[in-house]
Amino acid sequence: MNKIFGIGTDVVDVSRIKKLIDKNKKFINRIFSIKEIKYCNSRSNKFSSYSKRFAAKEAFAKALGVGIGKGISFNEISINNNKDGAPFIELLGNTKTIVKKIIKKKKKIYFFLTDKKKNKKNMLIIIL
Repeated sequence: MNKIFGIGTDVVDVSRIKKLIDKNKKFINRIFSIKEIKYCNSRSNKFSSYSKRFAAKEAFAKALGVGIGKGISFNEISINNNKDGAPFIELLGNTKTIVKKIIKKKKKIYFFLTDKKKNKKNMLIIIL
């Protein structure tokens, strides 16, 4: 029987992420993987794509119960899309090692990325 390991949610204001990206060029490389940067920059609304990925990373860290830090790095949590467009999480580097120690058994990660067009906020629910 599969048990839920953790649930994490996050809401991000797209304009806040846009300001961070515009103000600090190091922000993108500190937060996003190379795959994410290529993907987001190819989108017509790249700031929405960056915002959704930022929110997914926050929600994932919350679901783990550790948050960001203590060896967990934003740019080592990569939110990618499969060939059909469905999002999935790829863990990289030290973050992958730490998450394997936290979650002893293999778990499925369920989540969705969405926009609320009226106020441009994104909400994610991550279930491990």
